[in-house]
Amino acid sequence: QVLLVESGGSTVQPGGSLTLSCKVSERIKYINAVGWYRQAPGKQREGVARSSSGGSITYKPSVEGRFTISRDNAENIVYLHMNHVQPEDTAVYYCNVEALWNADDDSAPSVPNDFWGQGTQVTVSS
Repeated sequence: QVLLVESGGSTVQPGGSLTLSCKVSERIKYINAVGWYRQAPGKQREGVARSSSGGSITYKPSVEGRFTISRDNAENIVYLHMNHVQPEDTAVYYCNVEALWNADDDSAPSVPNDFWGQGTQVTVSS
């Protein structure tokens, strides 16, 4: 079943703005952190932004000051607000949830599991 649903990816000009959304299933319990990753062609997946349930927020240095991760707890949605985008930001962006939860039996493991969205394409080009 689909646990994370992403939207918002599109083509945008350099210097423009874009907001990605991730709807997180309320089935997922004991969430440690939510975040955004990206993968460009020919490169490995890299972390972009992470927000822990304890209140800590971290960013990849190259996006800090331009991107902002936020959460709407009432609607269970995670956002990535992207400002002043550059061609180097072009990638498939993935929503991630780290949780002490097993999807198959609703149990709580001792080691967290990672859950991923399907990915949404962001292309920065003039």
